[in-house]
Amino acid sequence: MDPARFISVSGSLPQPADAETAGEASSPIGSARSGYFRWVICTLLLLGTTKNYMDRQVLGVLKTTLQHDFGWTEIDYGNLVSAFQIAYAAGMLLMGRLIDHLGTRIGYALAMIFWSLASMGTAFANSLGGFAISRFALGFGEAAVFPASIKAVAEWFPKKERALATGIFNAGTNAGAILAALLVPWIVVHRGWRAAFVAIGALGFVWLAFWLLIYRKPSEHSRVSKAELQYICSDPQAPLGKISWARLIPLRQTWAFVAGKFLTDPVWWFYLFWVPGFLQSKHGLALTGLGLPILVIYVISDFGSIAGGWLSSSLIKRGRSVNSARKTAMLICAIGVIPVVFAYRVESTWSAVLLIGLAAACHQGWSANLYTLSSDMFPVQAVASVNGIGGMAGAIGGIFVASLVGHVLQWTGSYRVPFLIASAAYLLALTAIHLLAPRLEPALIDFQGQT
Repeated sequence: MDPARFISVSGSLPQPADAETAGEASSPIGSARSGYFRWVICTLLLLGTTKNYMDRQVLGVLKTTLQHDFGWTEIDYGNLVSAFQIAYAAGMLLMGRLIDHLGTRIGYALAMIFWSLASMGTAFANSLGGFAISRFALGFGEAAVFPASIKAVAEWFPKKERALATGIFNAGTNAGAILAALLVPWIVVHRGWRAAFVAIGALGFVWLAFWLLIYRKPSEHSRVSKAELQYICSDPQAPLGKISWARLIPLRQTWAFVAGKFLTDPVWWFYLFWVPGFLQSKHGLALTGLGLPILVIYVISDFGSIAGGWLSSSLIKRGRSVNSARKTAMLICAIGVIPVVFAYRVESTWSAVLLIGLAAACHQGWSANLYTLSSDMFPVQAVASVNGIGGMAGAIGGIFVASLVGHVLQWTGSYRVPFLIASAAYLLALTAIHLLAPRLEPALIDFQGQT
């Protein structure tokens, strides 16, 4: 093998991960001196993720209401969740590639338009089939949010800040769930459930105006100072060139990311789509009483998202390798999830809420670091594609879990099995990641013949 043909993420011949990252704790250009406009971009990403999760959470909040109005069984509802996830799986693969091809600005904008219209279109559904079509369209469009956001973070942040930036924008998943739980019942009471889909969907066009006005690449942005641009580009640069799926699929780094997503994403889908119904059926909460418990769960989750990203970024700045920092943070999160196994059996509503909140927080801290692994191991022009492949795997896992949960609840009425799966998934996933990428080595990409 000719080593000159293969270029790692760093843009040079690969070095051992620990040695390569040991010096990342310091930078010749400090963040405070360089400027802060990249955090404005991070705020835009946070708001986009918030809108994304508001759209997908509307159905979860309205689960009991729609089951009553349309006579759906738990299996019917599980099939609706699966319709979303099938489209999300296909969309993640295609949208990730599309984002890499069109660029972050245009790709994200088109996706926002598509899924906002799909969300609004749900208001016109009158049957299970109509809801399934709407949810399918929503899932396909929403698949762009994480490939686009991770790519934007890779464009705008050096490695030492990427986990923190990811943790911040990923907190939008919690903010979206909170806002949906607070706004949807109010809209339903005053305007009916159809108005909830229209109102939440229409918010996407407000975000779109700010996105198109503000977002550019750092090198093209008039608001980025020379010092901040130098800070953003302080990591060794990867070579230019397109990277095909054929070059990504065989890499064990790709499969490490895929394993993490496949095993843990379904747990988040479970929290998102079934926890409101769990609180209503197990603890007798009314639709209008969901707001405070959901608020508590996802506020706790927000802390977990930011803290998980902060922890690994802080460890890197203190001199720990990227490999050690990411996996230490992920191990802490994996252990913190375990107590959720008891959530189904506690009698106190608030005990259940706090157990689920802790698990959701640990999931978000885990996710902040898992998402960042793609930009740790791959060059920026492949990040969205890798996230698309991993996101597809996570959605496929979610399809299986949605079917399992629907049938288990229909047959037993117990949430024991779903919470057992949730408690064990993260340690299993971390084991798989470590076996496939023991030092988070940069992927070796053959750029020969690329343009």
